[in-house]
Amino acid sequence: MSKPRVIVDPFPRTMSEIFSEPDLKRLHDLAEVVWGRDDVMPAGEFLEALPTADVVIAGAWRDHYTLDGAAALRAIIDVSGAFPLDLDIDRCQREHIRVLGVAPAFGRQVAEMGLALTLAVSRGVVQGDREFRHGTERYLHAGNTDTFLLHDQPVGFIGYGGISRALTELLAPFNTTISAYDPWLNDGLLRHHGVAPASLDEILTTSRIIYVTAVPTSQNEAMLSREKLELIRPDAVLVLLSRTHVIDFEAMTEMAAQGRFRVATDVVPTEPLAPDHPVRSVDGVVLSAHRAGSVREGLWEIGEMVCDDLEAILAGLPPARLQNAEPELFRRYASNTPPTLTSTQETD
Repeated sequence: MSKPRVIVDPFPRTMSEIFSEPDLKRLHDLAEVVWGRDDVMPAGEFLEALPTADVVIAGAWRDHYTLDGAAALRAIIDVSGAFPLDLDIDRCQREHIRVLGVAPAFGRQVAEMGLALTLAVSRGVVQGDREFRHGTERYLHAGNTDTFLLHDQPVGFIGYGGISRALTELLAPFNTTISAYDPWLNDGLLRHHGVAPASLDEILTTSRIIYVTAVPTSQNEAMLSREKLELIRPDAVLVLLSRTHVIDFEAMTEMAAQGRFRVATDVVPTEPLAPDHPVRSVDGVVLSAHRAGSVREGLWEIGEMVCDDLEAILAGLPPARLQNAEPELFRRYASNTPPTLTSTQETD
């Protein structure tokens, strides 16, 4: 009996980036892997393989991809971290093709970075290191005039998905009180997760630590406007872990420079960030170059989840580890890909 056929076209990810050696072997044991290389699968080869493919595993829904003739297709798995927004989700529903994403693989690694950024700001780690290297270090109490303990602080989440839930677990030893604002979740579900439901304004005005983890949607662009940012208490730390889509980044930069509040961010408006962007020179901001979700062991969790759910799908069972594209939410998602500098903006 022949194996099921799976198209694996992960670009811009690579095979070794998302599959550990054991999971790569498991993938080949489960199915006949078509393509399975690091560069983009040519259109002709994709179209030739599609009619007999049971599953497509891809880094994007490419221009030359189609559902026409996909007679055996049972699932599309996007390994980018976001759903392919140009995919016809209604047709997938009609033809009983599951659309799955790997966002759950990023929860733990982004949560770890969120905690690291929080402590870096609250305990002045980056500023203290900078002063030490310049010979201006301040010892003992003098070096702690602007620091505070994370223990017992009020924490607010803007968005309460997988990253926030993983971060909540990491915060447990600190005995923080946690509130969350998420218009996609009802109050009962938030309470079920052990957090207090709150309005956006309540989060901004009462939290000492504010985590922004909301997924970009058509409804939340610049949700954290200048007006909303002005509500943040002056001793607070804003930790930005999702995308700059949800915040007025320039207003945030300006207000941090004025000392209105402190910021730690893993994301910026363009990648790479323009060399002259003012946020680079603000002492009250800790910057990270979109590194929260790119740890080797964390990325291998993508391959583990893909293999686990692929095994289930091929056995006629529902997937249990990947994120299902819910039609009610799919249509609301916005692009999750940060823009890049154009060639005319790039500098040496």
